[in-house]
Amino acid sequence: MSALEPPPSAPASPPGALRALLLATGSAGGSWPRCILPFARPPSLQPGGVGGPCTAGPARPRPFPGGRETCSARPSVATDLQVGGRCKCNGHASRCLLDTQGHLICDCRHGTEGPDCGRCKPFYCDRPWQRATARESHACLACSCNGHARRCRFNMELYRLSGRRSGGVCLNCRHNTAGRHCHYCREGFYRDPGRALSDRRACRACDCHPVGAAGKTCNQTTGQCPCKDGVTGLTCNRCAPGFQQSRSPVAPCVKTPIPGPTEDSSPVQPQDCDSHCKPARGSYRISLKKFCKKDYAVQVAVGAHGEARGAWTRFPVAVLAVFRSGEERARRGSSALWVPAGDAACGCPRLLPGRRYLLLGGGPGAAAGGAGGRGPGLIAARGSLVLPWRDAWTRRLRRLQRRERRGRCNAA
Repeated sequence: MSALEPPPSAPASPPGALRALLLATGSAGGSWPRCILPFARPPSLQPGGVGGPCTAGPARPRPFPGGRETCSARPSVATDLQVGGRCKCNGHASRCLLDTQGHLICDCRHGTEGPDCGRCKPFYCDRPWQRATARESHACLACSCNGHARRCRFNMELYRLSGRRSGGVCLNCRHNTAGRHCHYCREGFYRDPGRALSDRRACRACDCHPVGAAGKTCNQTTGQCPCKDGVTGLTCNRCAPGFQQSRSPVAPCVKTPIPGPTEDSSPVQPQDCDSHCKPARGSYRISLKKFCKKDYAVQVAVGAHGEARGAWTRFPVAVLAVFRSGEERARRGSSALWVPAGDAACGCPRLLPGRRYLLLGGGPGAAAGGAGGRGPGLIAARGSLVLPWRDAWTRRLRRLQRRERRGRCNAA
């Protein structure tokens, strides 16, 4: 036998990887022991873990019938070691998988994700994450957004108020929807009753008429727009019964005029109309002298047709501007224009609802006709001028107003 060869009876030294394990088992000198206790198989699946080749645990030696512990008579080698263990998945997985880097990760279920299934997936935020137990899986639930949102967040306060049933809040609702669950239509839209709530076209635009409607929003259930007085329709696009269309954007529909006095009922016969008034025709120039002779000069808008009141006919008007105010003390706002019944029967002045007029009232003969049945307001009797309004008159009337304040009317 050569001196360089070890004697046959000398045991071979174990590899360095097993040296610590051998020392832990009590083997002296780090040599191979005569026998090594076999390791136990991996424990069965428990809540929070998955069986797999991760860690190991030793088993108890088998006792003899006489009570002594023993090992297998055959010497153990490194290939006899069985290593087992489990992955930490918080009870949300039943197996482990290898990722691209060769690491073991959990195959998560119950709407969870992460290496150990330790958080809820995006959009699965209707209740907080919890570890699974033997009785309850505590799965993460998707938010209820009716198919109109892709993101949501969790709100603990709402979760508590709901009795710990739901705490998800949808974010950035689409398809013209709004609300925590995207369950109603946003402003300017209403729910289409013929479509399901999850339909992309469940909300329809109100389309309120820009003139007939009092706003752009409508009823969320019926789609009815808020209409102005005398206007009707789902979108406020037509006049109601008893009203007719006008040219005013403020009052697009006015009451239908009540038929005036006929030839049989009128106290003034048609052949006598020339003696009452003569409607102004053609162009008319307003001079300082004519301006100063009138008691007042105002711009009015007629609201409706005249109503007979004894010897007078009353027209509801709105005073838009006051250029000269005499004894009547004309002021801006709602008022009444009184015309003698005889003049109104002959169509003088001819006042149409929704139109604007320049009223130069008072002067010689303004009080003709008596005061029977007349109330407070402006008077358009003989000596008064009622002309269809022209925007070009505004500057001239303001100029005449300034001259009148400087005392020029006395000189005229």
